[in-house]
Amino acid sequence: MNNFKKTRIRFAPSPTGYIHIGNLRTALYAYLLAKKEQGDFLLRIEDTDQARLVPGSIEKILETLNWVKIKVDEGVVAAEGEGFVEKGDFGPYVQSKRLELYQKHTQELINKGHAYHCFCSRERLAELREEQQARREAPMYDKHCLSLSSEEVEKRLTAGEKHVVRLNVPRGELIEFKDEVYGKISIKSETVDDQVLIKADGFPTYHLAVVVDDYLMKISHVVRGEDWLPSTPKHILLYKFFNWELPKFVHVPNILGGNRKKLSKRSGDVSVDEFMKKGYLPEALVNFIALLGWNPKTEQEYFSLAELEKAFNPEGLHKAGAVFDYKKLDWMNAHYIKQKTNEEFLALCRPYLEEYLAKNNIKTNDDKLVKIVEVEKGRVKKLSDIVENIDFYFKAPQPDVKMLLWKKMTEVELIESLKKSLDLLSDLAEEDFNVAKLQAELLKIADSSDRGALLWPLRVAVSGAKKSPSPFEIAWVLGKDETISRLEKAIKSIELNG
Repeated sequence: MNNFKKTRIRFAPSPTGYIHIGNLRTALYAYLLAKKEQGDFLLRIEDTDQARLVPGSIEKILETLNWVKIKVDEGVVAAEGEGFVEKGDFGPYVQSKRLELYQKHTQELINKGHAYHCFCSRERLAELREEQQARREAPMYDKHCLSLSSEEVEKRLTAGEKHVVRLNVPRGELIEFKDEVYGKISIKSETVDDQVLIKADGFPTYHLAVVVDDYLMKISHVVRGEDWLPSTPKHILLYKFFNWELPKFVHVPNILGGNRKKLSKRSGDVSVDEFMKKGYLPEALVNFIALLGWNPKTEQEYFSLAELEKAFNPEGLHKAGAVFDYKKLDWMNAHYIKQKTNEEFLALCRPYLEEYLAKNNIKTNDDKLVKIVEVEKGRVKKLSDIVENIDFYFKAPQPDVKMLLWKKMTEVELIESLKKSLDLLSDLAEEDFNVAKLQAELLKIADSSDRGALLWPLRVAVSGAKKSPSPFEIAWVLGKDETISRLEKAIKSIELNG
């Protein structure tokens, strides 16, 4: 019987804190494949590891998906007010609410001889592990409790003895399955451990819960990280023991750090939350991570989410891990920033600007901020960069004679150059203080063979920096009075200290 009449793909994170950038990419690939196949994208919450739960994590997951415009069709969705609700016909979609289902299916496995109760203490398991390591064997459970009689098991259960339930992995079998990325995979059953299915606290492990939930929720494609490949043989056995149809498996490659090891907390800021705080745009992050391990088989570099929905094909997924290149992300983010209107860019930058202004006790107006973001838009790589080099717009720099000098210019020539600019700017009307007019008028009086002799001292005088926007742009932002004031201050400083 075909369990998959429609493509249904889930993203099933654990609510243990922030969403890792690798988790977001898995969610994106799952979503894109679902949309490509005109299917449904589900959000299921895997909270069986109760010790690691972090309050508010589910809301943070939903907030992150909403930020990148990934729409959840079914499962856990954001409530209209605060919190979340469950939507769909295959719930509950939070695993801790499904414990009876797991117990029921575990009992079915026990009845068929595919699972058994294990009463081994931690001490015995530790001793077994040490013995195996001493023999240079892979640590595996030795099926000790499988030999217990049904009467002995019942007696110990009735006495309330602490126990787990293990998968009874057969020996002498070849476990085979096909992965859409890695192809056909064969594993000898002797290398597969008798995995714990139900823990001592009554909660299922990932391995049981994921198989039961994926089947009952009619999940057609299991999209997850390559870290789960070694565990897949256990899942294949469970599907076989339940006589259930296998979904398609799509294991995506790891994201690697600069050291070519899996990207982790030690590799730097890897939470999506951190990327948000630093001012990476959602469309840039989505575009970047989509191409991090997937080849669209085209020269196109910039993809909207809608374009990705049409273009995505798991055949383009790489087998090898992809290195997270922060410089490329910055480059891509800068591209998307440049696509914003000045009004949109100001709105995006406003939180950073307001924090900066408050911290430095600066009073200003929107007219000036609009000009600043227009000038700086092409210079920033992420939104938080907007406040990195804007001090000079609000505070006149202290003139530095050495920095003001252009090439082999003397101080006398420097003063002449600054006075030349000052005279011209003083004669310009306030309404002529725009970038185009300033550029046209200043270039008229500059030496065509050495424009730097006029423009360098002017730019340094108004900005106090070697690297800054053009003097025309800075003068436009500052306005006539402030620009003239800074030029006069520079000239006076040279005359006093020269």
